[in-house]
Amino acid sequence: MTDLGRVLILAGGLSPEREVSLRSGERLRDALTRIDVEAELADVDAATLPALAADPPDVVFPVLHGTSGEDGTIREVLDLYDLPYVGALPPACRMAFDKATAKAAVAAAGVATPAAVTLPREAFHDLGAAALIERIVARLGLPVVVKPRAGGSAFGVSRVDDAGGLAEALMSCFGYHDSALIEQAVTGVEIAVGVLDSGEGPVALPVVEIEPVAGVYDYAARYTAGATSFFTPARLGGEVLRAAAEAAVTAHRALGLRDLSRTDMIIDGDGVAQFLEVNVAPGMTDTSTWPMGLHAAGLDLAVVCRDLAARARDRHDTPPR
Repeated sequence: MTDLGRVLILAGGLSPEREVSLRSGERLRDALTRIDVEAELADVDAATLPALAADPPDVVFPVLHGTSGEDGTIREVLDLYDLPYVGALPPACRMAFDKATAKAAVAAAGVATPAAVTLPREAFHDLGAAALIERIVARLGLPVVVKPRAGGSAFGVSRVDDAGGLAEALMSCFGYHDSALIEQAVTGVEIAVGVLDSGEGPVALPVVEIEPVAGVYDYAARYTAGATSFFTPARLGGEVLRAAAEAAVTAHRALGLRDLSRTDMIIDGDGVAQFLEVNVAPGMTDTSTWPMGLHAAGLDLAVVCRDLAARARDRHDTPPR
């Protein structure tokens, strides 16, 4: 075994992304075990906190997806238990998980992002859905994409091509979050850009191009083998690839993230990278794009994640100056 100590991988939980998180955790555990790291996978539940208190790990690697996993909650808990962990601090997680807030912060840093309107469920109920939908369409045009203000794996996300479908899309969205982000739909090449910070500052991994067989990158397309074609590096010109990589690093910095992240974007018809969202706990499954970027860069998932865990442990042990 390495001298890293025991790495506890936190996965599962109760969000709609539970199964994907468990798959991420299993792959990461198997990868670390392969290189002689003592890695343990824990499904987060009511027994988690007593276990952390009774037998604290040397470092924690959270791969929880969705609410509690990416909104800063689990990081706050780990801070309460004074445990080192891989990934962003709670305030940065909260900012990145809120899509509207993240868009504003990244736009302020100079990255393009589609125009959008964010409204809670109560606004449509109390002020009148028909009137608001009319004004939204007048402002953004059609088509639009409706998505929960916070969440992942495309749950509650719908593309709307006519005003008549907007109400139904909003109802679907509100099943996952009480606030909706309605965003101008951008036509172009969908990409994901992983970012890795091994201690010398954040660096973009090779751009992954995403081409769903059915044309929509929904939950099934993300996690079903063969449902999506991935191209790494993306089939784009060198200047576009460099701009996309720069946008991902800018987003990582603007949101105050650390260690790793993944930025989702669309390259529009003018070759501009349009920012959609950032993920602070990228998936680690066989169809996840962050590991694909590592592979394309000639990096080994197990070695990179071991080194991230070691860095998290070391910075926790180093007193602030």
